[in-house]
Amino acid sequence: MRNYPTKPEKVYFFGTCLIDMAFPQAGLAGIRLLQREGVKVVFPQEQSCCGQPAYNSGYFHEAKAVARKQMQIFHKDYPIIVPSGSCAGMMYKHYPEMFRHDPEAEMAQNFANRVYELSEFLVHVLDIQLEDKGEPIKVTWHSSCHAAREMGIIDDCKNLIRRLKHVELIELKNEHECCGFGGTFAVKQPKISAAMVADKVADIQQTGASLLLAENCGCLMNITGHLKFKTIPITGVHIAEFIWERING
Repeated sequence: MRNYPTKPEKVYFFGTCLIDMAFPQAGLAGIRLLQREGVKVVFPQEQSCCGQPAYNSGYFHEAKAVARKQMQIFHKDYPIIVPSGSCAGMMYKHYPEMFRHDPEAEMAQNFANRVYELSEFLVHVLDIQLEDKGEPIKVTWHSSCHAAREMGIIDDCKNLIRRLKHVELIELKNEHECCGFGGTFAVKQPKISAAMVADKVADIQQTGASLLLAENCGCLMNITGHLKFKTIPITGVHIAEFIWERING
């Protein structure tokens, strides 16, 4: 169990590559939710990737160079809010591991201690209260592997969804199963990845929900791509974007 700070005046926001390139509306929604709670959001323009693609592909030297740059950029003692369990897991779990024998070991650990996934921060630090202004809807939830196994924040995500009184959350039968994205895995093992996402979509369909929610844009890109390819009328949305829309009517 983490020790959570009191509500800060300022936080950093780490945008992630996929939000920057494919899901900017999710990043903006996350920033707006933080600002709504009276927190000033600092978005360093020099930020880039967390280093996970290189790290997962075995390019440890290159991953450390990317990580070192992020630690230098996010140097002030503000919480670092990440709207992705995958990138948050990389920074929180793997930065200290990468630098444990290096002079930057203490810096890496201090950096990791300031990393929070967005839903986790909204629940435990800001205790955000949500007034649902939307119509009744049934949704389902996909748990990304890193959010579940490295950050342990799935209950926080579901907590937020359940704070919306007109939203019915129907859980997947095989929620624990990967969607098949896995970053470079989907490129290196396309047939296996395709079979995995097909299983995930079948699970989503059996819920009867009209909307899929997730905190990870890589998973969303993979699952919604399959939904579109198969012309299945289910939409996928990042949880931050969904919440922002619901509380603003």
